[in-house]
Amino acid sequence: MCGITGFWNKHSQSEGDFEGLIRKMKAKLSHRGPDDEGIWNDPEKGVALGHQRLAIQDLSPAGKQPMHSYTDRYIIAYNGEIYNTNQLKAELANDSSVSYEWKGHSDTEILLASIETWGLKSAVSRFVGMFAFALWDREEGFLHLVRDRLGIKPIYYGNSGKSFLFGSELKALKEHPDFVGEIDRSVLGLFFRHNYIPSPYTIYQNFRKLEPGTILTLSGPDSSSVTTYWDAWETIHKARSSPFCGSYEDAVGELEVLLCESIKSRMLSDVPLGAFL
Repeated sequence: MCGITGFWNKHSQSEGDFEGLIRKMKAKLSHRGPDDEGIWNDPEKGVALGHQRLAIQDLSPAGKQPMHSYTDRYIIAYNGEIYNTNQLKAELANDSSVSYEWKGHSDTEILLASIETWGLKSAVSRFVGMFAFALWDREEGFLHLVRDRLGIKPIYYGNSGKSFLFGSELKALKEHPDFVGEIDRSVLGLFFRHNYIPSPYTIYQNFRKLEPGTILTLSGPDSSSVTTYWDAWETIHKARSSPFCGSYEDAVGELEVLLCESIKSRMLSDVPLGAFL
């Protein structure tokens, strides 16, 4: 896993203040990514991104984050892994509207190229994997937070004081001076019932978990909208409307094919792999 964090302040600050603050927030996530770290900030816009890296694909500096897209329009801080990168790369190569000169072979670079080519929602709908990322769009002046279909990778966010804060863990947000950690007593019942706090709630008022399969888009630190790009119930209803028509033996064979394809796609790695059974 990796760690991402950042903020969008309503008022710009000096570059030194920004760098020191984002480094302090990012340092709280060092256990999530011991291999490398990086920051990006734009004091004029009031935006900063931080990243702690656990290197899985492309261990070279070409995989360093936050990463810029090839046109420099997008900057991303990304946690996760995209399993169908080879397929996406082939589709990009067949797209006559673009011509990429790849700097490395990280899934982050392919993710960014996909967003550049097809747009955010269309690209995310093609991704097969587990991910949570923050994407700053320099052209539109938008900040996007995106979470995978099933919510495997976490991302927390909320407005506090003059700033919009986000990160893989709440402890990173608590390092920001605008953070106000008032306990949300209305969720304590959920905690005692389930022994955890379910999405979209957190233990703190004004802070939430981004729900699975959604994109949170901010046009300003306190102006946001949520788009759903994948919905579990909709997928279930579609499956029920066109059920598998083969025999039991056909179903067993098809399941084995799907499982083998799924496992194979998850074995793309430049480091040793492990599995939990």
